[in-house]
Amino acid sequence: MSSFYLEIRQEKKIFEAAFKQKIPLMLVGPTGCGKSRFVEHMAKVFNRPLFTVVCNDETSTTDLLGRYLIKGGETIWQDGPVLSAILAGAVLYLDEVVEAREDIIVILHSLSDHRREIFIDKKNTSTKAPDEFMLVASYNPLGKKGLKGLRDSTRQRFVTLDFSYPPFEKEVEIVSSESGLEKNKVAPLIKLAEKFRGIKDQNYGDGVSTRSLISTAKLIGEGIHPRMAFKIAAVNCLSDEAEFKSAFGDLVDISL
Repeated sequence: MSSFYLEIRQEKKIFEAAFKQKIPLMLVGPTGCGKSRFVEHMAKVFNRPLFTVVCNDETSTTDLLGRYLIKGGETIWQDGPVLSAILAGAVLYLDEVVEAREDIIVILHSLSDHRREIFIDKKNTSTKAPDEFMLVASYNPLGKKGLKGLRDSTRQRFVTLDFSYPPFEKEVEIVSSESGLEKNKVAPLIKLAEKFRGIKDQNYGDGVSTRSLISTAKLIGEGIHPRMAFKIAAVNCLSDEAEFKSAFGDLVDISL
């Protein structure tokens, strides 16, 4: 049974086409807009295992590909998540790929073009991906590195699919379905979130995410007052500055 996902802009059809043609897919959009949920959903649609790697600048090639370990006096090889995903014919999801170190990106080039293989220098072997393997990556364009973190030689290996927060009616349906809260109680939350998203200020990132709204709605369903729920689940994660929290809190108080 697949997880809930409400299609917004033909992304399911695009994923299916990329999967069939063995083309890597890049998802670009703000935090909490549904990129990871989409990948999880499509992996279940295609009945493939899902291996997720959250990239950061401390992740090494050994962490991804594998390493030799000593167990019981013997030296054995342990596959990393990338190699495991290839061998399983899985969907490999590299979340926030722009945060990865350059050497990580480079070793993935042969996996993301027509070769569809990875070279393990410590074993001096290459492993070719089966037809059912799918490479998906994502990043937030408003993050620390954004688009500048990827070379043209990397970006051109992917089909790029833009994600954004859903239109009002669809976001109401998503939040209601995920939280179990009635749509008439969810709608005011979405309207308030759209006000926050309309405030352009680099000090608090992308604005209130769909993920935060789902958490807000779940708290309301447990009896937390809507104003309090919105503040602790949606506002407090935007900024640590007291001035911003106070101003945002006032907006919540007059809106809910």
